[in-house]
Amino acid sequence: MSVTLARPTGAGPGNAGRGTGPPRGARPPRAGRRLTKALHFLTFGAPGLIVYLLLVLVPIAMTVRTGFTNRNPANPPTHWVGLRNYKELVHDPAFTGALKNTLIVTLIVTVAANVLGLFIAQLLDRSGWLYNALRSVFFTPVVLSSVVVSVMWQAILSDDGLLASALRGLGVEDPPGWLSDPDLALYSVAFIITWQVLGFCVVVYLAGLAAVPTELLEAAEMDGAGRLSRFRHVTWPMLAPALTINTVMLLITGFKTYDQIQVITNGGPGSGTTSTVAFEVVQTTFTGNHIGYGSAMATLMLMIIAVISVVALRFLQRREVTQ
Repeated sequence: MSVTLARPTGAGPGNAGRGTGPPRGARPPRAGRRLTKALHFLTFGAPGLIVYLLLVLVPIAMTVRTGFTNRNPANPPTHWVGLRNYKELVHDPAFTGALKNTLIVTLIVTVAANVLGLFIAQLLDRSGWLYNALRSVFFTPVVLSSVVVSVMWQAILSDDGLLASALRGLGVEDPPGWLSDPDLALYSVAFIITWQVLGFCVVVYLAGLAAVPTELLEAAEMDGAGRLSRFRHVTWPMLAPALTINTVMLLITGFKTYDQIQVITNGGPGSGTTSTVAFEVVQTTFTGNHIGYGSAMATLMLMIIAVISVVALRFLQRREVTQ
C-alpha cells in the first residue's frame, strides 16, 4: 500500500515564508506612506505653523484689510474707502519724504556694511587667539539691543556729547552737529546702523572665506597670479552666497529702520528730516489714530520690501550660478 504525503501550501522551497497575509518586511501601500508622512508633518510642524499663522499671517491680513478703510477710533464710524488711502499716499509729502530717507539709509547701510565687512573679514581670516578675540569684538554690537546702541551713540554724537567735547578740546570751536544738523543727521543714523550690523557681515564673509578651497588659491599662485588677481578670480566668485545673504538681510534691515530714529532723532531735526517709512507708520497709526491710513502705509512698505528683496535675491542667485 502506497502512501502519498501532501505538501502543505506554501511549504515548498520556492514558497518559503509565503502565506495568506503580506510577506514580512513588505512596505505599506503608497497611500499609507503618504498618510504617515502627513501625520508626522502635522505632529511636528503644526505647532510652528499655528504660531506663524496667528502671529504673522493673520495680522498681515488684518492690516491689508484695514488699509482699505478709514478706521479712526477718534472719528467713527469706519467705512470701506477702497484705494483712496493709497492714492493719498502717492501725493503725501510726509510719506514720500520718509520713503526717500528710507532709500538713502538702506543704500548706505547695504553698500557700506558689505564693503567694510568684506575688508575686515579679509584682515581677520587668520588663526590665533588675537584674531578670535577680534571676531568676538566685532560681533558684539549685533547682539546688543538697537535701543541700547542708539542711547550709546546719542551720548557720543549729541551737541554736548563725548565727540563734540573731544573736538573742542582739540581746538575746534564749532563742532559739527552730527544729530542736530539737518544735513548730517540722516547720515549719522545710517552710520550707527552700519556700525551695529557690520559684525554680522564680517561673520558671514568669514564663513565664506573658510569655504574657499586652498588648492585653488595655491594653483593660482603657482600660475603667477598676484594677491589682487587671486581675490578677483578665485575668492570673490566663491563669496557669491555670502554676498547674497548679507545684501538681502541689509536691505530688510534698512527698510524697517525705526528704533534708531525713535530714540536718537524722533524724526528730526525739523519736520521729517530723518523720518523713515516705519517711523511714519507708527506715528500715523498710534499717535495720529489714523489706523486705516497707517495700515495702507504699512502694506505699501511690505510690498516694496518684498519686491526689492525678491529682485535682489534673484539677481544675486543668478550670479552664484554664472560665477
